Amino acid sequence: MAPKPQFLPILLCLLSFYILTISCLSTPSPASSPSSSPSRPSPPKASSPKASPEEPAPPEASPSEPSPPKAAPRSSSSSHSPLDPKQLTALESLNIPTSKDPCSQPSLHNATLCNSDKPFSHLISLRLIDCSSDVEISSTALKSLTTLQDFQFVNCPIPLVHFPAELTSNLRSFTCIKSLKKLTGVWLGRLRNLTDLTVTDVSIKASGPTIILGNLKDLKSVKISRANLTGSLPKKFHFLKITHMDLSSNRLKGKVPNSLTLLTDLQHLNLSSNTLSGELPESFGDLSSLQNVSFGSNSMSGQIPESVADMHSLMHLDLSSNQFNGTIPKFITRMKNLKYLNLENNNFHGVLPFNKSFIQKLEVFKVGGNSGVCFNHTTLSTKLKLGIARCDKYGLPVSPPSKSEFGDDSSADSEDDTSDDDSTQIDTKKHGPNKVVLGTAIALSSLIFLIVFLILLNKCCR
Repeated sequence: MAPKPQFLPILLCLLSFYILTISCLSTPSPASSPSSSPSRPSPPKASSPKASPEEPAPPEASPSEPSPPKAAPRSSSSSHSPLDPKQLTALESLNIPTSKDPCSQPSLHNATLCNSDKPFSHLISLRLIDCSSDVEISSTALKSLTTLQDFQFVNCPIPLVHFPAELTSNLRSFTCIKSLKKLTGVWLGRLRNLTDLTVTDVSIKASGPTIILGNLKDLKSVKISRANLTGSLPKKFHFLKITHMDLSSNRLKGKVPNSLTLLTDLQHLNLSSNTLSGELPESFGDLSSLQNVSFGSNSMSGQIPESVADMHSLMHLDLSSNQFNGTIPKFITRMKNLKYLNLENNNFHGVLPFNKSFIQKLEVFKVGGNSGVCFNHTTLSTKLKLGIARCDKYGLPVSPPSKSEFGDDSSADSEDDTSDDDSTQIDTKKHGPNKVVLGTAIALSSLIFLIVFLILLNKCCR
């Protein structure tokens, strides 16, 4: 009689231990598996206490606002305020709380700024924000505020008021945003000593910008935007020290005058979204200090003057959505600091004269919407999504550009960028099957093998 196999229980124990070991090693621990571990709730952020109405956060400094003088510590009581009592009364009439000294910094809602006159300080800056409907600026209050150099109205649709002559003379900065009903150009033109003028989102009744700007000889910055301003640009510019001019989103018409090129200190010019027509002056390149210029969304025509190549400081050039024609000039490549170039939606034609290195140097390049412009496929890769067609051997567009040839705002996407993205996607797929699935499969396979092995062993040992 064959002996009973004594090793069968031992073998079963060893195989069972082997299966459990493989399962444990194959299954990722909760600590190492980000998908299986429950997300630990982030500790609640300590909520900062709400700023009391008397201690608001100081605003960011604006270049157009006067630099605040260093103020000595003041008493928090209005009865001990160093401010001129007449001006204190004027602030109260404008519903500006005076429970805190208006001359302390930061002031309530950052609305006031004082000088250091003795025996009483005087207001040099006043900002009225979100005025209530019952606010009225009396002539008495304005007469006591003649020391103001900066006067700002923000979201204050109150009736237009007459400024005393002394206040008009002292003002250097004036801001009106969604404020002052029935604002007129004549009223603004009386602020003769301004260096900074900002009027936006309010309709101005005026025959043109000349009636506003004609007498403001000390202007350094002017922004009159979305003001429904009609007429044409001034034929003579008297404010020769200006550095920023924004007359965008109005209804200005006519040509850009040659006198504009006399503003040699001009750094930023925005005349977009008007109905300007005609050509750019040949001497436009005389504006050698220009850094940003936009004539977008007008009805201008003609070719780009060659003098533009002399504007070495220019970083932003927008001529889009006009009727400029001719070929795109190659001299644009001589503008070493250019970063933004928008020529789309015009009537340009011919071969694009830019090479790949120039286009990739730009942060934004738009040339689509010019059906007559094409690119040389031996010079430029089709991977550059320019929104224009390839040229045939005669320098004419082969066909209208397909959707795949239209790019984003910046058309400087190179083939290297595409390959990098592809390699990133491929790398994320090389991690293999999930470890849990693999461990389960090994365990099941071992179990099946064990069962078959035991059946065969049992038959052989009988």
